[in-house]
Amino acid sequence: MEMIPVRGALDYRCFLGAPWRIDFAGSELGEIPYHVILGGSAVLEDPEGSSTRKLIAGDILLFPHGSAHTLHDGSDAAPAPARQRTTLTTAFHENDGTGDRLDMMCGRFIRSAARERLIRAYLPRRLILHAPDNSAAAAAPGTDAQVAGLVGLMRAESATENLGGLAMLNALSTALYAITLRLASEVIEPPDGLLALAGNPRLVPALSAPFNEPARAWTFPELAHRCNMSRATFIRHSQERLGRSASYLLSDIRMTVAANALEASDMPSPSLPDTNRTPPSSGRSSIEWASRPPRRAGCTRARLNSGSGLPPEFCYSRWG
Repeated sequence: MEMIPVRGALDYRCFLGAPWRIDFAGSELGEIPYHVILGGSAVLEDPEGSSTRKLIAGDILLFPHGSAHTLHDGSDAAPAPARQRTTLTTAFHENDGTGDRLDMMCGRFIRSAARERLIRAYLPRRLILHAPDNSAAAAAPGTDAQVAGLVGLMRAESATENLGGLAMLNALSTALYAITLRLASEVIEPPDGLLALAGNPRLVPALSAPFNEPARAWTFPELAHRCNMSRATFIRHSQERLGRSASYLLSDIRMTVAANALEASDMPSPSLPDTNRTPPSSGRSSIEWASRPPRRAGCTRARLNSGSGLPPEFCYSRWG
């Protein structure tokens, strides 16, 4: 999603022998933790109630909502003490365990906290992308190879101390965000939300239109026409895939564009004029909408900027 700028960061690479265990606290707003299993295996425990899952080499795990989680070797043994070792490019997390060994990269995708609502509304709480050779993923030709190639580059770069290696790793980590979401949209049974919508070729024209032209007052008949569907068929399919009405997505896209316009403005936000002074790509007096305090549900401007606690009625009531 180009309207949600993201940068990646590789935090550390784990070389751990069983028994081992890592407890990850919930992330800060605007952060998506990720893990890439390069070798060995790990067991995922999710304190929010999702089932325990075993991850193997080639699997990629993302938590778009920044949820707390635990990874361990699958035993009940007390973990061996771990230590940190830092090179010019990478921090290594190691122990002296003698059991099965894990090789794993851990990092974060970082975005503005003001975009938190869009991420939480349309991406699942967690994403597990299985290694192509060990899943029934129907990825488009080349996508799985692109993911594997990118991970291979990150693995090689993190193992050496090249000049500019840290910048290279962070750039590759940023690219990993886009390519993993693309792969996730191509699996046979993607979750609800934007990934599910993007995974249906018939609905892709309706998904790309509002992202490309957020200022346009899109209607259901126009979007349905782009998909060669009737209005009723389009509404039914989009509801099934998104898990909510497409009008919600249109409203959230416009709110995100408004937040981008406000963030990019060189004027202090309290002095933004209540006029039609609209940046070329934002549409619908975005600065005006984003700078004016919400009128419903007692939502303050601070809550809008933080991206947390926004009641659905606010985002959907003001755009019409």
